[in-house]
This record gives sequence, C-alpha cells and structure tokens, in this order.
Amino acid sequence: MTMTEQESTLLASADDVFPETLSFIEDMVKTYSVLGEEQAVLHCVEERMSSLGLPVTRVGMHKAHLSQHELYVPVPWDHENKYNLVSQLNPEAPGKTLVFNGHLDVVPADPFEMWTRPPNEPWQQDGWLYGRGAGDMQGGVAAMIYAVHAIRKAGYRITTPLTLQAVVEEECSGNGALACLHQGFGGDFVLIPEPFGPSIYSGQIGTLWFKISLRGKPVHVQAAGTGSNAIEKIQRLIPGLHRLEDELNERYRAGPYLAFDHPFNLNIGAINGGNWPSSVPSFAEMECRIGFPPGMTANEIMQKVSDCIEQTCANDPAFADERPKLRFHGFRSEGHLVDLDNPGIELLSQCHRSLIGADPEPYWSTCTTDLRAFHFYNRTGGTCYGPVAKNIHGVDECVNIESVRHVLRAYVLFISRWCRLEKL
Repeated sequence: MTMTEQESTLLASADDVFPETLSFIEDMVKTYSVLGEEQAVLHCVEERMSSLGLPVTRVGMHKAHLSQHELYVPVPWDHENKYNLVSQLNPEAPGKTLVFNGHLDVVPADPFEMWTRPPNEPWQQDGWLYGRGAGDMQGGVAAMIYAVHAIRKAGYRITTPLTLQAVVEEECSGNGALACLHQGFGGDFVLIPEPFGPSIYSGQIGTLWFKISLRGKPVHVQAAGTGSNAIEKIQRLIPGLHRLEDELNERYRAGPYLAFDHPFNLNIGAINGGNWPSSVPSFAEMECRIGFPPGMTANEIMQKVSDCIEQTCANDPAFADERPKLRFHGFRSEGHLVDLDNPGIELLSQCHRSLIGADPEPYWSTCTTDLRAFHFYNRTGGTCYGPVAKNIHGVDECVNIESVRHVLRAYVLFISRWCRLEKL
C-alpha cells in the first residue's frame, strides 16, 4: 500500500519523538519493577502519560471482585492494593475500539554481579539498550504510548475509541490484564508489543506453575542416617516430572507445534530448604513451570502433574512415611491459536509491508502472554508485534534500538489506518 501524505507526516513525527521514547524506556528500567515492587514503575508511567496529555485511570485488583471470574489465578501474595494504568481516548465515540496492552513488571535479575553493569542502570552499546525490562517489555510499552503521542504531536486528533493498558503481574498470573477486562476496558482488537520481533504472533502454548513441599526428619548430622533429608528427597521427584515432559512432547504435539522438536518445557525454577549446615533438613520446597499444548485444559494438566507425583511416590519407598504436598499457584494459563483471518491481522500485515516491503513472518510461541486473557475473556482478536530483544529473563537483557523505532512507526501507521483522525 502506497503511503499517503498524512501517513508520511505521522511517520516523521514518530521519528521526532523517538529520542524521548528511548529516554522513557531508560526511566522505566531504573525502577526495577519485580513482583511486589511495581509502585515505582507505575508512578513513572502514570507521570509520563499525564505529561503527554493522556487521561489516566488506575484499575485496581481487588480480590473479592476479581476472584469471581473463572480466569482469575490464585496467588499466595497480596495484590489488594495493586493497580494497572489505563488511558481511554473517546470511549463513547462510535467505531471499533483498538487496545494496546503491555506489562510493566519484570523478573528478578539476581545475582547482579553476573551483569556487565547493574541491571537497573540502563546503558546503550552497539545499537542495543541494556537493562532488566528493556526488552521484556518496557521497550514495547514505550513504543505504544509514544505512537499515540506522535499522532497528536503531528497535529492530528484520534476520534475513535482507543485504549492503552499498562499492567502488572503478566510475568506470574495475568491477573493485571484480567482486572482491566473485568472492569470493562476491553475492545475489538488488541496489539501487544511483546519482544518477539516484527512478526505475526500466531499461537502460544499453555503454562502451569506449581509448588511441591516436603517434610523430612531433622537430626544432628552426627546421626544423619537416622534422619530424612528433605532436600535430597524432593529431588527424587524430578525424573518423574521429566517423564511427564517427554510424554507431552511425544504424544500431544499437534498443528503448528508438530514443527517443534520440544515445545513443552519443564523448568525447575526454585528450590529452597533446610536451615542449618549441621542439621539434616526438615523441609524443602520446589517451584516448577511446565508447558502444555493448546487444547489441553488447565484442569487436565493439573491432574497430569498430580498423577505424576502420586505415581513417583507410590513406586519409591523413600516416600512411604511422608508424601509431598502439591499446590498450584500463579500461571494456570491455557494455550490458544490466533485467528489469522481477523481483519486486524491483515491490516497489521499491510502496515508491515508498507514499512518493510515484505510480508511478516508467523511466530509460534513456546511461552505465554497476556494475549490469552483477551482470547479467553471474550474472544477478542489480536496478536503480539514488538521489538527484537536478547537475553530476556537472562543476563544482560537488551532491546534492539532500531527495532523499537520500527514498532513505534508500525503502531503509528496502524492507528492511522484503524482509527479516524482529524486535523487539529
């Protein structure tokens, strides 16, 4: 599609605001917004949106209200006083509502000494912006907010409904996005700038978190043989969990995931136990994540994990006197495939072709995103289209600077073709 004069003007405005966009990413990275410490980034984003003349609403996550919905994920931490940020433009105007959604929370970066520089002190090098959250996904959040600003700065007013959502708890539950939808801040199509590059996000697997806890028999180390070491014992469950992982990959791959050798991954993410080097550990706990295929329900995968633990214990005399306790907390998120025939997907593809001169590639994800909340809440169409990042959840996480510029320009173009604009 040939660029119009208006579109060329808007893209030039996107380039003009790009340095400010990068500065905003760095401001967010400095807040180090891990679980339970999101307040600083929320303040940073709310302040920036207000300074850009965008209306801001705080959307709470009150458990009594939110937990009534079937998509709510029970978690062991308190989110009663947490909130998300929503900016609605023209909510009462006629037209289909466009939603941009991005998450502000990040995963821990410990130990800091493994990083080239501290992860909450952003730096730029060789075309990349480094820091925890730069890629996943504060770079994308900055691009979506500044796409709206670029249009207004160019002298145009968006007259149809558009909503910006900046949410928390994407990395652990999805309850932030759910809170926004549950309180009426949905729409007809959603774009999420997750850092999978400028591709058409076409599907994602399911994700389940679970915790296993186990008691041992504490004794003085001089009589270790008379005790029961909970740390050693809990590790005997891991081979069985890997057998479940193998089963999922051997028997349940289907559709686009047949092209993957191993799309459903088990991760032993944390182990904790004991309290003294010279005491046989009296307790241990293990937190895990396992992927599962689209089409399998959360209840089905939870039953499979439960059966796996039960079978291991039944066949191992070490568990004869004390069985582990299994709890599900955090993600119990089902997978789904994106409706690639949605008109919004075609429009996004057109915008990509206008900027790149080629069709966007599909991207089949082996993780989960908040896109599932929109899909399962009311079958809202949408996809992820975002910057290029490296080392997300790892050491020296970074986002490609020019890819952020591309997403900013692509979103400006998408808004101009989806929404109605008026010259100011």
